[in-house]
Amino acid sequence: MQKWSVYMVRCCDGSLYTGIATDIASRIAKHNEGKASKYTRAKLPVELVYCESVSSHGDALRREYAIKQLSPKIKRELLCSAMNTLHTHY
Repeated sequence: MQKWSVYMVRCCDGSLYTGIATDIASRIAKHNEGKASKYTRAKLPVELVYCESVSSHGDALRREYAIKQLSPKIKRELLCSAMNTLHTHY
């Protein structure tokens, strides 16, 4: 079974883009080559700022949709929460 991830990248203009992938490193490279998304193509370079593993393609699509429905403010709070969790574990 393939592992899926939901990710967010920060574009050079500060906007956030949410997507799904099975290979995050490859997907980010594709974004930065201008080959992954029409949205990010004009906002390069992008930087990975959030990633979460999910169990299936369907779960990834549902989580991606849920994140895309959040306001920019709530998305930033999600990022801050994830960063705080990382810092408390190290």
